[in-house]
Amino acid sequence: MHIQNRNAQTTIGQPILHQHGQEIQQYGTLRELPIALDATARSQSCELLNQILADSIILYSLYKKHHWLMRGGTFYQLHLLLDKHADEQLKLIDLLGERVQTLGGVAIADPRHVAEVTKIDRPPNGVEAVPVMLSRLLEAHESIVGEVRESIAKTASNRDDGTNDLLMGDVLRTHEQQVWFLAEHLVDTPLVRS
Repeated sequence: MHIQNRNAQTTIGQPILHQHGQEIQQYGTLRELPIALDATARSQSCELLNQILADSIILYSLYKKHHWLMRGGTFYQLHLLLDKHADEQLKLIDLLGERVQTLGGVAIADPRHVAEVTKIDRPPNGVEAVPVMLSRLLEAHESIVGEVRESIAKTASNRDDGTNDLLMGDVLRTHEQQVWFLAEHLVDTPLVRS
């Protein structure tokens, strides 16, 4: 049995490649889902979440970049720590994207779109000194934590309890702990004398 494709005959089981179509939901729009939360609240939450998501994707990339570029006497410890933090950010990215979809929105995902939306400053393409890389990560965290705190207040007032719980229980606490771990590496402590 054969199926007629545009340009050639193919057999059943053969993937139909090079398909094109129109966008079925535009970014910034909502689908109606029966979750007992009005469209205005869902729309605002999607906008807030997508900003945090875009910045989190950039933070994840910074963690991977700095993980690869670590140098010096603390290379091994920082190499492992930054990779651990990157993995934790990747989990948050998935939770944030899935929450946008749960609300009926469209999660930001394309790196080119993320680059247009992010509030995180772009680092140089090359290697920076280790303290500068750690400071850059801390500044990115601080920016995201500020957005998260504002979003917690707004989602609480909108009664979007699911988003509020995600932001307080997962996102904020993860960022706060990662900030603590990074900041301790910037304390100037003598190693062999007190």
